[in-house]
Amino acid sequence: MTPELVSTTSVAQPTLRGQRWLSATMFINAWRTTEFRIGFFVFFGLIVLSVLGPSLFGVSPTKISVTDKFLPPIGFEGGNWAHVLGTDQLGRDLFARSLIGLRNALMIGLISVVGMFLLGSAIGMIAGYVGGWVDLILMRITDAQMAIPVIILAITILGVSRPTPFSIVCVLILAGWPAYARTARSVMLSERRKEYVRAAKILGASDLRIMIVHIAPNILPPIAFVAVLEVARMMIIEAILGFIGIGIQPPTPTFGTIIADGTKYLMNAWWITTVPGLLLAISLCGINLMGGALERARNKLLQGVS
Repeated sequence: MTPELVSTTSVAQPTLRGQRWLSATMFINAWRTTEFRIGFFVFFGLIVLSVLGPSLFGVSPTKISVTDKFLPPIGFEGGNWAHVLGTDQLGRDLFARSLIGLRNALMIGLISVVGMFLLGSAIGMIAGYVGGWVDLILMRITDAQMAIPVIILAITILGVSRPTPFSIVCVLILAGWPAYARTARSVMLSERRKEYVRAAKILGASDLRIMIVHIAPNILPPIAFVAVLEVARMMIIEAILGFIGIGIQPPTPTFGTIIADGTKYLMNAWWITTVPGLLLAISLCGINLMGGALERARNKLLQGVS
């Protein structure tokens, strides 16, 4: 092996291992904080509850019982242990309906963020690595997409057809990928001229391998906490879509549809809107705790490295 290849190999491998070490260290440092652990266990607990809760408690979220309508939660006069969090205007159990709504919100939030990350990162990495007219065209498309509000885009697409979980996820991905593309492009622009990239080229690595194996690990730390917080934003948007009637359609319960139904009975049945609202708020708090801890861990790590 020539001296040049020996030197480039020594540059490429430690740098790649170092970048992966930074990513792993960021998550480890975040996990050591009480804030992240509380947020994680709250979020993970809600995921388990939303998946297993309805079947474990054996309460139907769609069963109508006229004799049980407007039952308050346990602890209030008229509460019933058969419906611990009360019932709505049709006698449907709010606990079961809220858990199904939580499941739908989590599913749409998580899948849409993964889709945004994959699509946005791919576009941003290609734009930053190739440069030239490819970068110009992709970034102008990104700017145009970012100029369209999510709600306007959702009304335009979902308003002409029956909304389904798949179509809602596609709309959210279409609306959210530009932010990830911008971040991925900025990382790519700063990394593509570094020594380890040049070393990988000399060693014969293809452009695709350089982007995926060598540079992609650098994109995870700046995007990780953004992606976590983005799950919370997608859950809120999903609830808004359901509230205005272009989310998942009845009889499938969602946070938005439950709250929209309850607004008609705020004075005498406040729990119809309060129960799903509190469950959504707890979910968002858990996600925000994790996102904030990841951001602080990354900032401390970068300060230590610099």
